[in-house]
Amino acid sequence: MPFYTKSGNIPEKRHIQFRKPDGTLYHEELFSTEGFSNTYSLLYHLYPPTKIKQVGEAYSVEPKVVLSKQLRHRSLKGFKIKPVDDYLESRKAVLVNSDLHISLAAPRKSMTDYFYKNVDADEMIFVHEGTGTLKTMYGDIPFEYGDYVIIPRGTLYQITFNDENNRLLIVESFSPIEFPKRYMNRVGQLMEHSPFCERDIKTPQNLKTYDEQGDFYFKIKKQGIIYPYHYANHPFDLIGWDGYVYPWAFSIHNFEPITGRVHQPPPVHQTFEAHNFVICSFVPRMYDYHPLAIPAPYNHSNIDSDEILYYVDGDFMSRKSVERGQITLHPGGIPHGPHPGTYEGSIGKKETKELAVMIDPFKPLQLTEEALEIEDTEYYLSWLS
Repeated sequence: MPFYTKSGNIPEKRHIQFRKPDGTLYHEELFSTEGFSNTYSLLYHLYPPTKIKQVGEAYSVEPKVVLSKQLRHRSLKGFKIKPVDDYLESRKAVLVNSDLHISLAAPRKSMTDYFYKNVDADEMIFVHEGTGTLKTMYGDIPFEYGDYVIIPRGTLYQITFNDENNRLLIVESFSPIEFPKRYMNRVGQLMEHSPFCERDIKTPQNLKTYDEQGDFYFKIKKQGIIYPYHYANHPFDLIGWDGYVYPWAFSIHNFEPITGRVHQPPPVHQTFEAHNFVICSFVPRMYDYHPLAIPAPYNHSNIDSDEILYYVDGDFMSRKSVERGQITLHPGGIPHGPHPGTYEGSIGKKETKELAVMIDPFKPLQLTEEALEIEDTEYYLSWLS
């Protein structure tokens, strides 16, 4: 997590009496994603967060895997995912394993008639197109092109979009999404060699206390099932909170690239880590400056991990015919590298304007029905000419 934060009104000590102006108690809630042994936040509600009025019929949203085992370089045309009005219905899982699900989404409408909670997974929403606001009980986080929005599991939220043109890359992580440990000192502060710092982190702002009672519709996801719940109180009723667990955002444009005299390996681009996968940011940067440097990446074999690149914008000197929103999957076990002509052609180039998100999982990814519907089936032949 980023760092200790507090907002609104909180008592002098935790777990003591904290009363409203009318003399009744506020309702304290401890929010932790790993029991009582890791980071947490303390939330102070106007009303008990436990008042359930009705539970609806559950329904499945599990990804439909059609290729559970495979060994072929693949490319998905992400912008072929069709826009859908509803935010949850727009989310199409394309690559999945037991550690993470990777989805594409093109929602047209804001979430106005329900709140959503993913109980199983931290969510990373990368904003490729569109602007809007993540609304939570902690406050608001405005987002825009290039933002990574990190939502800890169990966080209830709504998203409002400013228009209908939105493209999102979503990673559901079944372990916490964190900063790489090598970037942090022993107390959790980002160190001088880190490619970003705490000043780059967007935390929730403008805490607003909603004193409303009625019927509030939640959609809660657990183990691939959506459970509809109706609660008696507005969930954003916090008078204050403090702690280390809360949603936050970081812009890919604030990632400061690490360069060298010769080609640097992918770990220098790492931005986040979780159990069994990492997320990296490829951003505009100066190329290698050794007099005999070859800027294009060398051929490499991913034996223990798959490699996924999500192409955002710019020119990619190692690839041909790259489109915005394209996903390439290079599975562990066979080598991949620059397309023909790009290795020699990169010599003498001074900089790149590329922008991409890379995800490296350490378990093989499975392809879903939605993935095969947008696949470029000839991609594996692209190294022939």
